[in-house]
Amino acid sequence: MPTAYHARYFAHELVRRDHRRGGVEPLAVSLFDACVDLNPHQIDAALFALRSPISKGVLLADEVGLGKTIEAGLVMCQYWAERRRRLLAVVPASIQKQWSSELEEKFSLPTVILDRRTYGEAVKNGNPNPFDTEAVVICSMHFASRMSAEVRATQWDLVVVDEAHKLRNAYRPSNRMGQALRWALGDRRKILLTATPLQNSLLEL
Repeated sequence: MPTAYHARYFAHELVRRDHRRGGVEPLAVSLFDACVDLNPHQIDAALFALRSPISKGVLLADEVGLGKTIEAGLVMCQYWAERRRRLLAVVPASIQKQWSSELEEKFSLPTVILDRRTYGEAVKNGNPNPFDTEAVVICSMHFASRMSAEVRATQWDLVVVDEAHKLRNAYRPSNRMGQALRWALGDRRKILLTATPLQNSLLEL
């Protein structure tokens, strides 16, 4: 039988998790656990991403060096705290390790980098779907494109695409990588990160 203390504790938890309220409540757990000095614009961007239920995605287009990775990490950390842990980061191959270290060191999120070698090793070790794991999956755009069927089959709670401008013109059939990722991730919630969102045409957005 719960005591008055337990009832009050549970009531506090319910209020803290009520994402219909304004302010920074949706980021409470993430802000508490993050090992990073945050700037106001980063918190605003993370809240913007969390409050976009209709579009199923947002484009964060801060300039280089303003902490887009931190903004995305805050949202991923919040999803993790809410037990929505099917998280995928699609990034250029050259910064996969950087993403892994930042998520682990600054947000205490477990990560796994999937590429052809690690994917093959996981399959050999008896895991038929290495994308199905208890960690944030990080992979390159090329690998995600090549494994588009497996990516599509996973029920991702959130997908972060870094350097998203590299996928511009994804609507064109000639852009095979863009087409594959568009098909694989079309109905998933997404955060697109780019410092150069528009160069020639609104269609790029």
